[in-house]
Amino acid sequence: MLDVKEIQTIEHDVLVVGAGGAGIRAAIECAKQGMNTGMISKSLLGKAHTVMAEGGMAAALGNVDSRDNWKIHFRDTMRGGKFLNQWRMAELHAKEAPDRVRELEDMGAVFDRTEDGLINQRNFGGHRYPRLAHVGDRTGLEMIRTLQDFCIHQGIAIHMECIALDVLKNNGKVSGLVAYWRETGRFVIFKAKAIIFATGGAGRAWSVTSNSWEYTGDGLAMAYRAGAELMDLEFTQFHPTGMIWPPSVKGILVTEGVRGEGGILLNNKNERFMFNYIPEKFASETADTIEEADRWLDGDKEARRPPELLTRDVVAKAIMNEVKEGRGSKNGGAYLDIASRQSAEHIKKKLPSMYHQFKELAEVDITADPMEVGPTLHYFMGGIKVDHETQSTNVPGLYACGECAAGLHGANRLGGNSLSDLLVFGKLSGDYASKYCQKNRLESTSEQEIENIIRNATDILNKEEGKNPFLIHENLQKIMNNHVGIVREEKELIEGIEKIETLKVDIQEVKAHPASQYNPGWNAAIDLSNIIIASEAVAKSALIREESRGGHTRLDYPDETKNGLEYNVIIKKGTDGKMETRKEMRSTPPEHLSKIAFSSLEELEENNE
Repeated sequence: MLDVKEIQTIEHDVLVVGAGGAGIRAAIECAKQGMNTGMISKSLLGKAHTVMAEGGMAAALGNVDSRDNWKIHFRDTMRGGKFLNQWRMAELHAKEAPDRVRELEDMGAVFDRTEDGLINQRNFGGHRYPRLAHVGDRTGLEMIRTLQDFCIHQGIAIHMECIALDVLKNNGKVSGLVAYWRETGRFVIFKAKAIIFATGGAGRAWSVTSNSWEYTGDGLAMAYRAGAELMDLEFTQFHPTGMIWPPSVKGILVTEGVRGEGGILLNNKNERFMFNYIPEKFASETADTIEEADRWLDGDKEARRPPELLTRDVVAKAIMNEVKEGRGSKNGGAYLDIASRQSAEHIKKKLPSMYHQFKELAEVDITADPMEVGPTLHYFMGGIKVDHETQSTNVPGLYACGECAAGLHGANRLGGNSLSDLLVFGKLSGDYASKYCQKNRLESTSEQEIENIIRNATDILNKEEGKNPFLIHENLQKIMNNHVGIVREEKELIEGIEKIETLKVDIQEVKAHPASQYNPGWNAAIDLSNIIIASEAVAKSALIREESRGGHTRLDYPDETKNGLEYNVIIKKGTDGKMETRKEMRSTPPEHLSKIAFSSLEELEENNE
């Protein structure tokens, strides 16, 4: 008989789940507000997907081009997201990002500098002006280094290699969370007034992904099981440039900073093919000729952006089409050439990580030869539905920020917006979770609920025979690759959903070696219960959106539709335990924000406030 009273119990005001940029920034804010703050990490502190955001953090500082301002950043974000972004979140992000970047600098971040000593900024896809504050191509790493160095002095309790299982509730409110230690397999009960999820996405549902092993949709699934709503999960971003060769590193990110520093995409005929894929509506904002793109490379601020810096969905689909029509690279991608555009000294200075990454993993010298790149599943635009101001969910006491929260990016995220997103909404979630704690008492926890969660986890260890969790995960990845990939259509989506249903039965029969200590099979089996929910939600959301928009492309509905802007796709657990999907109508955008989004650049530059 399980005695819950003997299980280790830790109490906090706020428990932050996830220790990437968003989680650490949220925890810092909670500690600043005087909260007893705990933070749990699936891996080690600092081992987060944040480090893969290499190119920079987007903020309208105006250090390189004084014409930039928050309104133009907001406009770019809305247009990049195909106007499906939550308007207020995009406004808050654009307005607050500069202060959050300066704040990070005050914490100790060391940025690249302009000749005048200001934080340097580079061009990036979808951004009108040089806007990404950066540290070479290691910006995410510098953010994590700075935040973790700062947070360990703030009295925050950090629980590393701790796996969250499920949220505890009482009277409809959050009361805590059950987890276990990866090293020992022992369970731990966290009691908390509020929980902030900062758990990232679910990129491991696909085999070709830039995401590391931790990204199995844990926060999405736990929030779903707790009664929270999910939103916009049909919008999955395939970064255009992941490594192609060798197979052992396929999918590892090649920063957009390579293109921001002047790199160009070529097919096997040595053609700069992106000029053939410029969407008509973007033509006025994109280089019309190769000569004009070369002017940009020479530092001419008047020159328009080259087509390699179109939004990620456009570039990814262009590479896929070149491969499909027989013009792909040797190993099924495209060539990314910076060697012919910049000096070896400049490349090593501005892109040191990329230089070493290709040298060590692919034996390619990017200062002399082109890189082979192709699309890789990189980011979830959708996630847990949150209030635009407070980052709260529909479950009292439950908050979300960073990649696991929906709203800011709409149908497509602009490169660089992720890092400033972590800072802006990490801070806001910490602020409002702290205010919630000040007004609410700690709810009691149910021993029966705790016992049920633990029984579900240990059943995997107590079976005489069962199915291999690693093989089931491989099967799921095949389903997602084949049926819910970079392009989709109704027949394939329906087949994929049916196969996911069959896989659910297999997951119920999964077995791991009975020892709970150092047991990767058990960890993988528990991950399956989360990643299957995230995968089903993506597939069902993709089926219900009958149009192509941003990161969601339907071959059977190739165009954007007017009514596609009128709704968001919402996922919720039904009373019968089955996944429910619905279209939720969007409210009319605020007039002042609508005016900014549809203004000309000249108007916004003149009214730089």
